[in-house]
Amino acid sequence: MGQNSLYAIGIGGTGAKCLEAIAQLAAVGLFADTPIKLLFVDADETNGSLERAKDSLSIYRKCQKLLAVGGNSSWLKTPIKLYYPDLWSPFGKTNTNKDLASFYSYNNLQQNPEGLGNLFDVLYTEEERKASLDVGFRGRPAIGSAVMSHLDLDNLEDDPWASLTQDILADVGSGNSPRIFLCGSIFGGTGASGLPTLGRLIYNKLEKEKIQGAKISCLFVLPYFRFPQPTGKDAANQEVYARSEQFLLNTEAALRYYVNQNQNFHTVYLLGNQNLSNYQFSIGKNTQKNEPHFIEVYSALAARHFLLDTPSRENTVVINSRQNSQRITWQDLPDSAEVQSNLVNATRFAYVWLSNILPELNTAAKIGVASFQKGAPWFVEFYRPSQGVMGKWFDRRGEDLPDFNDDEQKKAIDIITEWCQDYLRWLSEVHQCDGDDIELFRYRAFANLGNDLQGEYLSELVIGDKRDSNAKKQDTIQQLKLQLESITSNSSSAQQGTIGLAKALYQLCRL
Repeated sequence: MGQNSLYAIGIGGTGAKCLEAIAQLAAVGLFADTPIKLLFVDADETNGSLERAKDSLSIYRKCQKLLAVGGNSSWLKTPIKLYYPDLWSPFGKTNTNKDLASFYSYNNLQQNPEGLGNLFDVLYTEEERKASLDVGFRGRPAIGSAVMSHLDLDNLEDDPWASLTQDILADVGSGNSPRIFLCGSIFGGTGASGLPTLGRLIYNKLEKEKIQGAKISCLFVLPYFRFPQPTGKDAANQEVYARSEQFLLNTEAALRYYVNQNQNFHTVYLLGNQNLSNYQFSIGKNTQKNEPHFIEVYSALAARHFLLDTPSRENTVVINSRQNSQRITWQDLPDSAEVQSNLVNATRFAYVWLSNILPELNTAAKIGVASFQKGAPWFVEFYRPSQGVMGKWFDRRGEDLPDFNDDEQKKAIDIITEWCQDYLRWLSEVHQCDGDDIELFRYRAFANLGNDLQGEYLSELVIGDKRDSNAKKQDTIQQLKLQLESITSNSSSAQQGTIGLAKALYQLCRL
């Protein structure tokens, strides 16, 4: 019997941030074992939020490849595939200027005897016609729609669309059920114009190819942030830009439109927040790098819901709520028990690795294995003991363990460390949303690496830990290292060394 497979398409800057969140939740084991296939869509190819998402995905894939050898850990078990190219622009490979006038050959329209040039003048101001769109659609759905309406998937035979269509066909042929998840903002430019167009084109493509069993979902992100209007030189240099005071008006108009367009989507998810976070103004490109937001956590959970628990009814609209308008607790998350368990596991591991294990591994590299292993018995359960040491550290099993000083072990340490840093960076930023108290973790400990915890008590890391006081007192980093000493070693050296250490610690960090 086949299983569901996920194709996630992030449209615009918000869409890119949603794909970043999907990768972070996939890393902690909240998605299935089948590969997630991702594609970015944006006219702004140097968008800062997009670049950060791609960096996180690069880190994910390196670490996932490292850990894929053996074992049955939930950590990074989901392979993630990026299409090539991983970013598709509606302008394609055109060498013309990226503006409406060039895209529509405005000078030719002016010569049209039917007055198309005059109609174009009525619909778009001179500033809108001439504005460079290499920074995206400037928060104007009307501009984005003019470009997106020219798309035709039947004429897009190049990658990434050709590969995506082939993969969906192969999935269906293997008995799997593809789940196509589009996500982006409904109040901006790229997402608001791209979501309906791409949804309709993909739907029509599936109909034309007679692909049965695939379902399309759309996540509409409603307003959840604002930014100040530009002043001085910024305002003088930019005539056309996103205006956050128009977000609600754009959203209302878009929702009215979607009432009649919902037939292309099996399921629609709506997410927004009444407490608007404050971001810095940016016209686009690498300065548009908005911090992760808890709304994107819900976005990733919406993708998870569509993959693992697809609603049975067509044209279903899914919304979510919370108990208190000013805060988010574990109980406010869908599938809260499983989500909490997996997030806590990953967060405890990343914290312990960065705050304690990594410094000790650095010490071993600095002073040498012979000196270090005497005070760290857990070390010789995973790395070859120094020659000449008596006792259990010099048994036959130890001879088969990897050498700590091998370049392969050092590279593995760097890759795991990079993932821990990126994950905790994302998680800590999610906790810092203006106007909302995110009561999941004491995130300041992530930046200070333990300075905000009471000694080594890991129970202080999680808000709402309901274990009894004795269990909390026993929950220390030192106790975890004592448990590492008693691990029964696997005969396969592939599960020892740095990979074996990381997987064993990850398992021990589960509550």
